[in-house]
Amino acid sequence: MAKSFQGFPEGTFQFLNGITRNNNKAWFDNHRDDYQAYYVDAARSFVEALGPRLSKLSPTLKYEASINGSLFRINRDVRFSKDRRPYKNHIDLWFWHGDRRGWDSPGFFFRMFADRLILGAGMHKFEKAQFDAYRNAAVDDRSGKALVKALAKVTAAGPYTIGQATRKTVPRGFDANHERAALLLHEGLTAEYDGAIDKSAGTTRFVDVCIGHFKAVWPVARWLLDEVVAGTPRARS
Repeated sequence: MAKSFQGFPEGTFQFLNGITRNNNKAWFDNHRDDYQAYYVDAARSFVEALGPRLSKLSPTLKYEASINGSLFRINRDVRFSKDRRPYKNHIDLWFWHGDRRGWDSPGFFFRMFADRLILGAGMHKFEKAQFDAYRNAAVDDRSGKALVKALAKVTAAGPYTIGQATRKTVPRGFDANHERAALLLHEGLTAEYDGAIDKSAGTTRFVDVCIGHFKAVWPVARWLLDEVVAGTPRARS
């Protein structure tokens, strides 16, 4: 079990700054102890403090305080990338719904750099069946209006942005003049905060700050659970 979370220590931000400036194996090998203490162990403690609080928002939420659980590996997959840097310069966390860790259900995401924080909720990319469920729900009178209401509630709550409207045109078979046609441009749906790291990051109060953000963006994930995940054949099987 990880130690009780007392805030991210200064060493965490020093390590993230260091891996940003020296993204190579030699530097990483010379700082493996820092990686373990300030990256892995600190993140695991944070997951164990944050997970139960998030579960109060959604009892079906899953998390695991381990690498390849809620904590992503620091190694980057460079096989198909022009960016050949071997390591991430941030901490990536994921809290998911469903029986297995994956991207086929909405969840909460957390990404912390040395000087920047991104966190939010939703699904970054719909699978094929979910595209159909999402689009039908967006144009349906009941669920579509519920989505508009959820998005409005999120954006009114603070500096949150709605993402993943990546299409340039409305999908074939849908009315481009529909009152919610703009929602049909989405190939995923997220609500997120992207800004400076709160000064509380080095204290236990950081959990409360993050929970405040997650509560604010939760309406989007909750709508996705109710209207998209529940509306796909896989969810009913």
